[in-house]
Amino acid sequence: MSVPTSTRAAVLIEHGKPLHLTELPLPAEVAPGAALVRVSCATLCGTDVEIWSGKMSFPGMLPMVLGHEMVGEVVAVGPDTRDALGREIAVGARIGWSESTCGECHGCVVLREPVACSKRGYGFLQRSDVPPYATAGLSEYAYVVPRAAKLLLPDAVPSTWAAMAGCAAKTVLRAFSYVGGLTGKRVVVQGSGALGIFATAVAHISGAAKVITVGAPESRLSLAGEFGADAVVDIALGSDGIVERVRELTGGHGADLVLDFAGAPTVGAEAVAMAAQRGQVVIVGTTGPVSAPLPLGTVMGKELTISGSLNGDIADYHRAIEFFGAFADRFPWDRLFGTPVGLSAASDRIAAMHRLDEVKAVIDPRLP
Repeated sequence: MSVPTSTRAAVLIEHGKPLHLTELPLPAEVAPGAALVRVSCATLCGTDVEIWSGKMSFPGMLPMVLGHEMVGEVVAVGPDTRDALGREIAVGARIGWSESTCGECHGCVVLREPVACSKRGYGFLQRSDVPPYATAGLSEYAYVVPRAAKLLLPDAVPSTWAAMAGCAAKTVLRAFSYVGGLTGKRVVVQGSGALGIFATAVAHISGAAKVITVGAPESRLSLAGEFGADAVVDIALGSDGIVERVRELTGGHGADLVLDFAGAPTVGAEAVAMAAQRGQVVIVGTTGPVSAPLPLGTVMGKELTISGSLNGDIADYHRAIEFFGAFADRFPWDRLFGTPVGLSAASDRIAAMHRLDEVKAVIDPRLP
């Protein structure tokens, strides 16, 4: 097939407004280490919804193409284009990709933490009116920049799962890497979106004695039960009611581990209140510039360990793909995903996720 010179894309021009379907140019040449991909599946993340709504915003970010969980078929490659494991990427290969890193800054070289890269580049950090224009998921074709974290994908892992591995799943697995073994522990997962439900499944598989998922609405809490939650707590109880109910469910002791995948202003104080003596709290879902109170006296008095976990890196991405392969039959993973729609319906699906009507929307840019 001939290499396209432009692509149809759904562009966010104004927060909270429908996406604008338009044609964007593609680079005339594919650089060494880069690839041009026809996107076959993009799964929307909570971050996409927060950017769309304006909850997550910064000057100069618009216009942009949303979507940072995606897979597709390679239609053109530059010289020496390989995935993160050194495998050659050829035309026709199915790949997933994530953020780019520079490999030269303090975070990359001294800390050796890709998530700390000072030039870390996601698709949603690329304006759609400057080169290379289309690097994200809500586009028929996407330009995968040379230093993006690329992975050749095994045939056994469906595209929806592989796309989710590119952010949501890898973010969850990185968070669990901070806490050690879970065998016999009481775990609370704050949040019943895709991350919270996936975290519920991970905690269950990892041997937790009890997994409690806190969230809403009822449909998502019911789904959490299908993914290993031993009990669920509706946020309609309010902060005091949530903490009281968790303490009841843990015999008055509280949770040995609390993971925030919700990001609401109250979750930090709730996490500290429901944590057991010498418990652990991992903050993952809190984003944006809004500050939230944290009772430091309680942190000291309970001798809590609090960790922050920011997204995930290429190692976590690879582990997420391996996880889905290993536990393909363990839970009904497909229940997390909506019916695939084309770019023309992407605005409706983002709005549905914002209303909590859908856990994870699926966009297939090849559809009308």
